[in-house]
Amino acid sequence: MRIFSVSLLKEKALRERMTALGIREEDIEESFIRSSGKGGQHVNKTSTCVYLKHVPTGIEVKCQRERSQSLNRYFARALLAKKVEQQVKGRESEETQRIEKLRRQKKRRSKKAKEKILVQKKMVAEKKKLRSHQFDINEK
Repeated sequence: MRIFSVSLLKEKALRERMTALGIREEDIEESFIRSSGKGGQHVNKTSTCVYLKHVPTGIEVKCQRERSQSLNRYFARALLAKKVEQQVKGRESEETQRIEKLRRQKKRRSKKAKEKILVQKKMVAEKKKLRSHQFDINEK
């Protein structure tokens, strides 16, 4: 059953993606608005702009890419799926980043690394010491 004026393959892929993300048609509020911009009399007379709201997440999408309402319905759902996916993946990646940061902070440095850091610190201390002695010599 074709709902959108795209190929069956594209429509099936969109349905599968929405199912995988847990987006159900019952959770989507859909309304149609008059488009603006290019398209002439056709756009001015028909409501081709599609507005979708995913109730569980509160994500809102508005699409007026095409002059056809059915194409805009397809593109709006694709955009909604993309936004929901970003929200889900964003949470996952933030959590993994937080865990990784804690792991790095708690990780102990090796003996070699500690020695390397101490050598660098001593070099900087020597530089600073040499600078202060130069000023003392010039002032006397």
